[in-house]
Amino acid sequence: MASETLAPNVTALAGASWPGAPVQDVDARGKPGDDRARTEAPAQDFSLFLRRDPAGQAEMAFAVEGIDCAACIDEIEDGCEALPGIVRARLNYTTHRLTIGWDARAEPAPARVLEALAKAGYRAWPFEADRLEEIDNATSRHLLRCLGVAGFAAMNIMLLSVSVWSGNVTDITPETRDFFHWLSALIALPAAAYAGQPFFQSALRALKARSLNMDVPITLGVLLALSVSVYETLHHAEHAYFDSAVMLLFFLLAGRYLDHAMRRRTRAEAGNLAALKAVSANRIEADGRLVTVPAAAVKPGDEVMLRAGERAPVDGRVLSGTASVDESLVTGETLPRHVGVGGTVHAGSLIHDGVLRLRTTAAGEDTFLDEIERLLDKASTARGRYIRLADRAARLYAPMVHTTALLALIGWLIAGASLHQAVLIAVAVLIITCPCALALAVPAVQVVAAGTLMRAGVLINSGDTFERLAEIDTVAFDKTGTLTLPDPSLSDTSHVPAPLLAAAARLALASTHPLARAIAVAHPDALPLAEVREVPGAGVEAEIDGVTARLGSPAFCGCEALAAARADAAPDASLVAVRLGEACAVLEIRQALRSDARAVMDELRDAGLAIVLLSGDRRAAVAPVAARLGVTDWWAQMRPGDKIAVLESLDAKGHGVLMVGDGINDAPSLASAHVSLSPISAADVTRAQADAVFLGEKLAPVAIALKVARRARHLMRQNLMIAVVYNLIAVPLAVAGAVTPLVAALAMSGSSIIVTLNALRARQGGRALEKAKEAA
Repeated sequence: MASETLAPNVTALAGASWPGAPVQDVDARGKPGDDRARTEAPAQDFSLFLRRDPAGQAEMAFAVEGIDCAACIDEIEDGCEALPGIVRARLNYTTHRLTIGWDARAEPAPARVLEALAKAGYRAWPFEADRLEEIDNATSRHLLRCLGVAGFAAMNIMLLSVSVWSGNVTDITPETRDFFHWLSALIALPAAAYAGQPFFQSALRALKARSLNMDVPITLGVLLALSVSVYETLHHAEHAYFDSAVMLLFFLLAGRYLDHAMRRRTRAEAGNLAALKAVSANRIEADGRLVTVPAAAVKPGDEVMLRAGERAPVDGRVLSGTASVDESLVTGETLPRHVGVGGTVHAGSLIHDGVLRLRTTAAGEDTFLDEIERLLDKASTARGRYIRLADRAARLYAPMVHTTALLALIGWLIAGASLHQAVLIAVAVLIITCPCALALAVPAVQVVAAGTLMRAGVLINSGDTFERLAEIDTVAFDKTGTLTLPDPSLSDTSHVPAPLLAAAARLALASTHPLARAIAVAHPDALPLAEVREVPGAGVEAEIDGVTARLGSPAFCGCEALAAARADAAPDASLVAVRLGEACAVLEIRQALRSDARAVMDELRDAGLAIVLLSGDRRAAVAPVAARLGVTDWWAQMRPGDKIAVLESLDAKGHGVLMVGDGINDAPSLASAHVSLSPISAADVTRAQADAVFLGEKLAPVAIALKVARRARHLMRQNLMIAVVYNLIAVPLAVAGAVTPLVAALAMSGSSIIVTLNALRARQGGRALEKAKEAA
């Protein structure tokens, strides 16, 4: 495409696009505006929230309130897809975002979807991030208040209960015992009424929808325990069960608050993708004027100007100018790419230096950045459909508990027992089968295993990470920032004279260019120069002891011939020249492999795992890395959608894939993979999609995580089996009337202690893993 002349009132901005093309003069008039055009509209105006997907179908996103467990996913999706005209419904459990698609030629669907959700007991509204954040904050505060009330009540009731228990075997009088029971009632009843709201409301919604969830037996158990306790207190009985009811609420609320906090943090980090979108754009009008407009106002065909430090608001093709562009969104490559006339720039790319004039090829929701966001949401929704081990057990557990308790009640009434005695036996069945052991079976192992991994440098983001990690048979790695260190580094400089190296280090301190930073980091003792001049698009120069020194592109330093002779330079290396008087040298800057990368690859192969490499970088840069690591299956120049396609093909063949990546362009594939890890240096959006992140500059935590996960899954299954065996023994005793509610509460606590002690075995080998990490 031919270069076009810039408007005469535009001058050149300083920059250092090393190695750069000729500098172009442009005017820096007018800063991007900070105001964002925003239209507030009533929620019922659905047209403002509709969009068409690439297939031409209408699509709309809703925020859904009242989702408490993974079982809600199937209920909501199946209910919506049963509506006429709806072709798909996908719910993201983490963000509570429901995406509905329907035939655009059919009757509009939003009102029917809202009506169906309301009948099922869910509140919904068109998805707006700000409103969702407000609701989320309110929910978090409510859960925390409920937890505080339950904890305060449980402590005080337990203090009274211990006095009653000890007094029953010594010398407590009936009057004193009744007094303590009534004090417990005065604390427990209002506390349970407030703190139990999250469970009571969830159970009520389930019953209205003619379904059962785990909150139904919890609600029944709490209400019956409180009712029987009041009855027993009225009749001066020795035992009441206020403590059991409130303690159960406290522990369950603690788990629900932690789950909510984790999902809230994940949503916040995932939302950082919006920060990469430019709010405004510098549009060049037909008469040559430069006008700052909202990014949403730019249309395909419009011309925009990008300046140093700005993010591209649109996808476009360069009409004129040169610049150094960070396009890690596209390739994952952290080294900047030189862009000139005819080159392409994607929305979200950061202009390090120089000035570009673009003709817009895609804007609004059609840009590459929005494509990543849509891929990310779609992949997150798909992975959210994974059913956890505990959830699978819970689906069968709830109806079995209700049926058993009901049959016990009816059976004893038929056998001639009094209503009081029959109810006590039914309550004992509900208490003894209370899902504490089942609820602790998996989380207890998760907590202990997560602590073991934390000491080994791995931080867990998702509750079911261990289950999915233990199921994988293939590991897919990104290259840049994952197999290599995140920041470029200076290669071997033994051939560079010391005076030239010292001059380069001092000059590098005056530049913000990524290549200059790599030189400065390698020489932390270098002293800055008093006066340094930056030459736009070329480099920096200064006087050192009366001699002119330059650092920048080979052309700027007059070292083209020396750079051309560097046939031994790595394909993925960038060459930077330094000149001091007449002396000249070329420095090589590249991404260095993590020190233990080869050892970890060998360890994974020995564990029976297949390894693939998925990179957005050039083939010339990927091939040598794959060869050094012994990886035979590798792909280069991959866009985010291409990586997802490879992962889906592996999944279709029955492979469970662990994806390890760090770039923003890796976020959709991390969300799409069966399980995922990222280094702590990854972008916020990427870390939010990863199931775990690892610390440090070594790759060993990846292998350690797999070992711990396999042991954790084994212990989880053992705990579930313990819970089943416990119920097989305890339930018949409770149904036979041989167990009082108090003994049932003690048995329930005992089963919880057993599974917790078994979970502590996940710490075994933790020290060995830490030593292995240090040795690596």
